[in-house]
Amino acid sequence: MYFPFIEMLSELAAALVLGVGAVLLRNEALSIGSLVAFLLYLDLFFAPIQQLSQTFDSYQQARVSLDRIEELLEQKSSIPPPVDPVVPDDIRGEVVFDDVVFRYPQTIDDALRGVSLTIEPGQAVALVGETGAGKSTVLKLVARFYDTTAGRVLIDGIPVDRLDPDAYHAHLGIVPQEAFLFSGTIRDNIAYGRPDADDAAVEAAARAVSAHDFIAALPAGYRTVVSERGRSLSSGERQLIALARARLVDPAILLLDEATSNLDLATEARVSAAMQVASRGRTTILIAHRLQTARLADRIVVIDDGRVVEDGTHESLLAADGSYAGLWAASTGAATTAAAVAGRGLHPEA
Repeated sequence: MYFPFIEMLSELAAALVLGVGAVLLRNEALSIGSLVAFLLYLDLFFAPIQQLSQTFDSYQQARVSLDRIEELLEQKSSIPPPVDPVVPDDIRGEVVFDDVVFRYPQTIDDALRGVSLTIEPGQAVALVGETGAGKSTVLKLVARFYDTTAGRVLIDGIPVDRLDPDAYHAHLGIVPQEAFLFSGTIRDNIAYGRPDADDAAVEAAARAVSAHDFIAALPAGYRTVVSERGRSLSSGERQLIALARARLVDPAILLLDEATSNLDLATEARVSAAMQVASRGRTTILIAHRLQTARLADRIVVIDDGRVVEDGTHESLLAADGSYAGLWAASTGAATTAAAVAGRGLHPEA
């Protein structure tokens, strides 16, 4: 209210001067020049006050922002640290869900119900299913962004809630659906997980996921400054940088959350090839929005309404003619069933 109040005082003062000046002019006690000069002096008087009001307005906004930042920093983590944390020197990458039940805070329905799943070290597993089935929840529990409501998630046989969070997260690589790039150079964005990495290591990571060519074509190469969230780059280029970042960290467990869902077909093929390179030799759990991406995984796990309903390879799930076969037919527009495939003697990929 401060700024409008100053504006109101300025207008009232001008109106008062004009009113009194009109009376004095009528009585010939004041000249028109003196009245105009007085109005100009009045403007000079209020100008710095209005500037001060703008400064005060900025100060109020900054104070509110600071209060909100302090409130955020004071928030306690909803994930309690372990009493006697286990610091893993090395992680092989075995992930086990042991009858896991999970419900998000302040909700009444379970997001996951009785999920039991074992992922061997170095195995690539694709999670598929309809929106809201619980795929992203599986990734969040592996990363320990939440704790289970019931059951356990084990990493190399150790409950994830007993692992030291910082030490455990150092062995994780996460590529979200929308890769976040901060304001800075492309080199710094790739080296985010390993700030001490030299230029050769950064370039090697970019080459491994086929990001080097487009980076080298930029005006300043790896020193090119990108805007916040990488708005100056395409979606595919942002994902390639995120994959190079994950490759540089060399994680034991790689989590890919629908990394190709917002890409065109040509860019998707490029990013999918980069994902295969980034996942080589490490446990990989990927959420596949498009089943063409899922079929590249070692195993495909179908999740429906918070439960694991199917688990197998692309070929075996098509042969079972269950939920996955229905999703595949819907995604490809084909009416191929297990019987049709067997009758023609064709491999499903044909």
